[in-house]
Parts: sequence; structure tokens; C-alpha cells
Amino acid sequence: MRQFFKYVLATIVGVIVLSIVSTLLLLALIAGLASSDKTITVAENSVLELKLDKPIGERGFENPLAGFTGGQASTLGLHELKTAIRRATKDGDIKGIFLNLELVQGGMASLEEIRHELLEFKKSGKFIVSYADAQSEKSYYLASVADKLYLNPQGTLEFNGLSSEPTYFKGLFDKLGVDVQIFRVGTYKSAVEPYFRTSMSDSARLQTSTFLNSINNAMLADVAASRSIAPARLKLISDSMLVHNADDAKRLKLVTDLGYYDQATDYMKGKLGLKKDAKLSLLDLGDYAKNNEDDLGSGTDKIAVVYAEGDIVTGKGGNSSIGSTRFAEAIRKARLDDKVKAVVLRINSPGGSSLASDIIYREVMLTKKVKPVIASMSDVAASGGYFIAMGCDTIVAHPTTITGSIGVFGVLPNLGPFLSDKIGITTDRVTTGKFSDFPTVTRALTPYEQQQFQQEINRIYADFTTKAAAGRNMPVERLRRFASGRVWSGTDAKARGLVDVLGSMDDALRIAARRAKLKEGDYRIQQLPRQKTFAEELMSSFGTEARQRAVKEEMGPFYPMYEQYKKLSEMRGAQARLPFELNVR
Repeated sequence: MRQFFKYVLATIVGVIVLSIVSTLLLLALIAGLASSDKTITVAENSVLELKLDKPIGERGFENPLAGFTGGQASTLGLHELKTAIRRATKDGDIKGIFLNLELVQGGMASLEEIRHELLEFKKSGKFIVSYADAQSEKSYYLASVADKLYLNPQGTLEFNGLSSEPTYFKGLFDKLGVDVQIFRVGTYKSAVEPYFRTSMSDSARLQTSTFLNSINNAMLADVAASRSIAPARLKLISDSMLVHNADDAKRLKLVTDLGYYDQATDYMKGKLGLKKDAKLSLLDLGDYAKNNEDDLGSGTDKIAVVYAEGDIVTGKGGNSSIGSTRFAEAIRKARLDDKVKAVVLRINSPGGSSLASDIIYREVMLTKKVKPVIASMSDVAASGGYFIAMGCDTIVAHPTTITGSIGVFGVLPNLGPFLSDKIGITTDRVTTGKFSDFPTVTRALTPYEQQQFQQEINRIYADFTTKAAAGRNMPVERLRRFASGRVWSGTDAKARGLVDVLGSMDDALRIAARRAKLKEGDYRIQQLPRQKTFAEELMSSFGTEARQRAVKEEMGPFYPMYEQYKKLSEMRGAQARLPFELNVR
């Protein structure tokens, strides 16, 4: 009888929990649908406030239960953000933009596109005011376009150049007894260095220093133009770290005013002819962007924009990855649609699976035969990201785009010593042939197996460089001088013929329209692949993403190491990836 009541009680508790979860889902779904249908009325004398306090992606992503399920965080869409600024430029009720920026989470090319839109906004005669309690290098890059730059009198401004600090795991693997077997082609293909080195190789240091300086110089040139300070003077300020506090920033003319938030808003009230005790109408970017839906143009002809963002993987992939099946289908759909007259492939990817990259490349080549295909490189389009771009008719990159990394590697960990010596697990095997268990992670490869693995990597590298040379219309011997896994900035890549044009996404669209003989206003933009609906995103927030949060909370500061191990274990087949986990700050 006691067992009976036990099961009844468990059933009741389960029903209650299910009811609570279902209610939460329903409420979130209703709230989300209501929010998505909400139309914003803009009051007279409004100011559009840009906080940019979420990661910036190519397309916006809203996860209403991110805090509840631990799923992917919401992101600001670059396209939606640019569209909102353009609408504000023409909106008679909006008189200015307020940049309320501290930490900006976006790549340099994305910030360059936003900065360009802000400069266009200024040309309309409207004002831009920025304020920060503390300002990072990236947020200052955006804020430098402002007419008035307020910095908290006790605040700080980071202006000391860029850096990249990769993490190395050889010491950890040595302690665990994990032997990582590496196969690669290219002096500069340093994506695998964290697994067998404790510091940068000379070649990795050289290439990182080269592209970081190129990106930094481009940033300084933009800031110099906006602040009317000589580039050489700015570089001296940066290299010597002359900015230690807010007073230094004001004295060196990096900001115009030291003041608090209320003083910045009072200044804007004055610009609008309002009294200090009047209420300033600040319009939230997220609300204003809800009115963007009619920005994709008109007409029956279309230009398809295929957004490829994240790691390149085989299969369908997910929200933050480029699945070969899903993206090949998207490009194929654009090719077979007679109303699509040109395709723009927008790439923001460090690379990934060589096989997946080749599947997408094939669809690019087939599409190129029947209509123009233009590549638009965002923050990163390297290795596999370059692979899917190299077949396009024209490659457009920002000066600050990180690209190149034409190289291939393979990784196969030997976990045998770790399993047996550290946790007491052993394995045995029965095979029908000498190599039936190849490849395996529970023993070291034999010299013959290592030779076969390396030969396959060499073959894939030869295929990569041959196709890249054909796409770039240059002898393969010349292209290989710029390959070997080396990473370039967009500026340096163009100088070497790896990129055709330095420009933005809008430049890529103009080139596509011109090649397709389409006039401005006679076509509309079709965005591919299809994004999940709100309900689909809501349901996918549970499950694997909830598990990820649980693992993250359990492992705490060791989670990044777990992520590296997870990536290592998932690297099946040859990889075309950017060197190490690149984090420019």
C-alpha cells in the first residue's frame, strides 16, 4: 500500500510540474506574439537610444526564456540595427541619437558598418551624443562619431590598442595523459597549437601581429577623421597608454566633456529646445526596430541574401552554426527561383568541417553558372569561411575582416593513457582486418596510419588551394605563397588578390544588382535560410540548451576547458578552421 501511495504522489507532483512549465510556455508564447505585433508610435522631438548591450549577430535572435532555460542569449541583428538607424535618419520625429555605450559585443567589421550608418545619420543635420561610465576600445570606436562625447568624471576610457590572448592546453593534457595526434598542412595553420604547445610559435606570432596591427591602424584612421586628430598623434596616445583616467581623455581631446548621465540628457534637452525639468523622449532601439518589416524593398525581382554565420558543420546545424545540408538547400533554392536574379553570400565564420565547406562551395559554383554570386565578408571569413567564398564572382571584405587561413588540419586524441592510468578504464578489441579500428581514440596510431592520415590532409589541402587559385584566377603556386594557413586582414588580403573589393554589405548588394542589371528600387531582398518562428525558438530553448546551462554551472571556471575538449572530440574528418579561438580585444 505504501508503494501505491508513493507512485500516486510522484504522479501528482509530475502533473503539477508539467502544468507549471506548460503555463510558463504559454504565457511566454502569448507575450512574445503580442510583443512581435506591437507597433511603436514615435513622439515628436524623440531621441533614438542605442545601448548595444547584447551580442551583435548578422540577424537578430530573440530567446524569451534565455534566463530560464540557459539557452542561446538574444542577439542584436546587424541588418535590423542598420535599418533602424536609416529609418531614424528620415524620420522627422527623431532629432538625434544617444549612444549609451560601455561594453560592445561585436566584431570590428560589424562595428564598422554601424559606424558608417551613424556618419550618414549625422549628414542629415541631426545630432549624436554619447555617454559612458567606462568605455572599451570598441565602444569608443563607435562613440567617436558623436558631436558630444560625455565620460563620467570618475570613469575610464580604454585606448591602448588591440590584443589577442589564446589559451593553451598542452600542460593540462600532459597531466591527464591525453596525447593529441596532429596532422596539418601550412606553416601558419596554428589552429592546433593549443593542443601541443604552451605558447605561440614564431609563425603564429608573426601573422597575429600583422593582422592586429592592420586592424588597429584602420580603427585609428577612422577615429582620427572623426575627432580631427592626426593619426600619428592617436597612435602615440594608444601605444604609450597616455589615457589613465577621464581627465586624460578630456585633455587629449578623445572626449569633449566630463559629466554624468543627467548632464548628457540635459544637453540633449537643450538641443531640442526643452527645459531641464521636461521629460526627454528616449526611444528604445528594440521597440523602434519593430517597425522595420517593410525595409526589404519592392518589385518582383529579388536578390537573395544567404546569411552564413558560425562554425561550418555537416548536417543541418543550429542557430549558431552553418549546417552544410541547410545552407546548400538555401543556395539551391535561390538558384532555382527564377525571380532571384543574384545571390549575396554574407559570411561570418571561422571555418569548420572541410567536407561541409566543400558541399556549400559546390552549390555556389552551380549557382554562379546561372546568376551572379557575390561574397560579403563580415567580421571573420577564414579557412572554411574563405572556402565557401572563393567560388563567388566577386569577394567584398571590410578592411578589418579577418580572412585567409587557407589550410587544413586533422586532430585525433589518444585517450588510452588517460583512461587506464588516471581512471582505471581499459579497452580491448577484435578486428577482421589490420586496420579495422582505424581511426580510434583509445590507442596511438601506427606510423603507417599516421602516414595515411597525413596524406589525406595533404590531398584536401591541394584541393583547397587548387580551387582557390581557380576562383582567384591566379597560378596555384602564387596562391600557395599566401596560403599555408596564414590569416590576413581584409586590407592585406586585397593587396594579395584574395579579396576583390574593400566595402560593406551594401557595396556587395550594389555590385550584385549591377551584375544582374537591376535598378535600385526595382528589386527586393530575400533573406535565407528561413529563421525559426517564435514558437519554434521557444520550444528549442528547452532540452540541449538547458543541459548546457547545467554543465556550465556545475563546472564553473573549468567550463572553457570542457568546451575545448568538446570541440576537440567533435572534430571529425579534416578541418579548415581559423587558428586558435581568436578573441580580439
